[in-house]
Order: sequence, then structure tokens, then C-alpha cells
Amino acid sequence: MSSQFTLDQIHLQLDRFPPEQKTRSLQAWDAADELLIRYALQQLSGPGTPLLLVNDQFGTLACALHHFSPIQWSDSYISQLATQHNLQQNGLSPVRQLASTEPCPPCASILLKLPGNHSFLRYQLRQIKQQLPDGTKLIAAAKAKDIHANLLQIFAEEIGPVSASLTEKKCRLITAVCDKNLPAPSKPQFPLVWPVEISSQQGSVTIDIVNHANVFAREQLDVGARFFLQHIPPVQAGQRLIDLGCGNGVIGLAVLAAEPLAQVLFCDESFMAVQSARDNVSRHFPAATQSEFLADDSLSQQTDLSADYILCNPPFHQQQAVTDHIAWQMFADARRVLKVGGRLRIVCNRHLGYGEKLTRLFGGCIHIASNAKFSVFEAIRRK
Repeated sequence: MSSQFTLDQIHLQLDRFPPEQKTRSLQAWDAADELLIRYALQQLSGPGTPLLLVNDQFGTLACALHHFSPIQWSDSYISQLATQHNLQQNGLSPVRQLASTEPCPPCASILLKLPGNHSFLRYQLRQIKQQLPDGTKLIAAAKAKDIHANLLQIFAEEIGPVSASLTEKKCRLITAVCDKNLPAPSKPQFPLVWPVEISSQQGSVTIDIVNHANVFAREQLDVGARFFLQHIPPVQAGQRLIDLGCGNGVIGLAVLAAEPLAQVLFCDESFMAVQSARDNVSRHFPAATQSEFLADDSLSQQTDLSADYILCNPPFHQQQAVTDHIAWQMFADARRVLKVGGRLRIVCNRHLGYGEKLTRLFGGCIHIASNAKFSVFEAIRRK
């Protein structure tokens, strides 16, 4: 059952995504969405205004402001699916959707939900400023606790003069006025590139990893992946392996380092993650033309019984909401996609109990290794 969104004369049925998830206590919108919608209704001129919606997580802005014919620009494939779902269930026509890896389109008005990391925010603001007319206001919204002097300084450095509204329902609006004469900051530069050591039977090699601005652990290799790299299974030439939730692709890269003829699919819901993996394979394994790269909602686009191995470092949150439904979906999809005898190997925080989930789904689970913080498990599809 969908949640009823009501604001002034707007009445919508809105879901988080996927709509069947059991986390029904979480809404598809927050007070920051409401602030942005009210601002648009009161301050924007109306239909025909090129309106860009940035980081519209579940399509609440696209649905509520549909009469502005908005363009949606984000890094999340799942956000695109959520928007399509919510538009359809409210009888609204599709809107134009752009991935973060596509150029920011020309725009006269911008509404921005604050993203989860400041590197991605800086990247977006730099792209936006190239298209924003001088003197135009950019309007952003976030929880009041996330709006502090350092955040406002980012807007001031990247866009121009900035101010913040009073707090309303624990959220605030940020107004930044585009100053085309403002010098562009020289740092940080995107994408970020840093070295990582990958070991295989042929020995160890250090390679430079490309990380676009919204990639998880974009500044250094996360400790879970570092532990996982010590326990990459042997893969034979021609076998199909999926790096699920690939991030920058470092796990799949380790597979290719050991077996260049493996067929590796790099899969993530972040467009920037998929692009990072693509760039890293092109940079270090240009002969691996059998590699695939796909933005997907877990493995929704993969056929049954099609993979020999799936490797995964699953998340346990969706934006700021802590939840295990993403990991559960990944494990269930992996079981469907694996061939009989195929194997899912994961790394996870020890306290999460993912080994029990794998046992419930697969009928058994093998403990591969543990350290003080992480465990590696493997499950086999038996039938």
C-alpha cells in the first residue's frame, strides 16, 4: 500500500523503491522535499521554465512538480526506477532522466537535494555552474543538522554568495547565487586516482584506480574490500563472474588480474561506479573485451542460471536509512542468477548476521575467513 503525500493542492501516492520492501515506516519524501516543492510553487514562473531536479531520490519532486516538465539528474539507477514507478501510479507521463555521467543540461532553475558526500556535491555544483546563467539562484534543501559552515563554504566556493533559511520541520533551504566571475577552485580534482596492490598467482601488481566523485570509498580502498581481496576465489577462463555492487571495480579487477579470459560483469546501481569500473578495466586490462558494465537494480536485468560466480560486498544502508533489504535482494537475485553449482561469495561486517541469511536462502553456508571486523562467506546453489 502506497503512502499518501499531501501538500497544499497536491495529492500523490508515493512509494520508496522497491515498492514491495517491508520497510513501510520509511516515507518516499521528507521535509526537505516539501520545502523545495513549496519554493517552486511560490517562486518559479510556471510551465516552460527549464527546471532541473538534482538527486530526487524517489521521484517526489518529479511527481509534485510534473507540470514544470522537469529534467531529473542523479547518480542512482534505482532513483530512476522509483521515479518511473511513482509517475506511473499517479497517472503522470514520463520525465526526462539523465545519469550523473551525462552532462548537466542547460537550465534556468535548479532544485537540489543534498547528496550524501561533499565530493559529489562539488562535482555537481561545478557541472551546474557551467549551465547556470549569471545571477541565477540555485536552491538546495537538506536536514538542518547537515547544513553547517563547511557546507555553506562549498556552495560559496563553487557557485557564489550563499545564505540559509530558518529551520522548518528540522530542514532548511540553501540559496546560492551564481557568480560567473568567481574563480573555479583548483581542488579537489575529479576523478580521484590512487594506487592499490592486487595479488594473484602470477604475483602482486600495483595499479592506479580511477574513482568518480560519487563512488563508495572513493578516496581509499575500504577495509572490507581490502580483506576480500585476500580471498578472491580461483576463476577459470570463460567462466562468467559478476562483481555485484562493483564500486570502482577493484574486486573484478583482481579476478581479471588472475584470469584475463574470465567473463566479468561489473554491476552497480550508481552510474559513476559503473563508469569507474569501465575506466579501470580499459586502463589496465584493455584486452578484456569480454567484460560487461551495467547499471542495475541488483541483478534485475540478468537471466536465470547465467553466472558461475558472484562476488559481493553488500551495503547495509540506503542513503541515511539503515536497512538490510538491499543485501537480502542481492542474495536472492544471486541465487536466481547462479547456475546450479554456482557460488556466491560475500564479505560483510561480522555483526550483521549475513551468514544466517545465506543459509536460509541457499540451504547452507561456508565460512571462508574472518578478522576482527569482517567475515567472508560462500554459498552454493544446489538446485
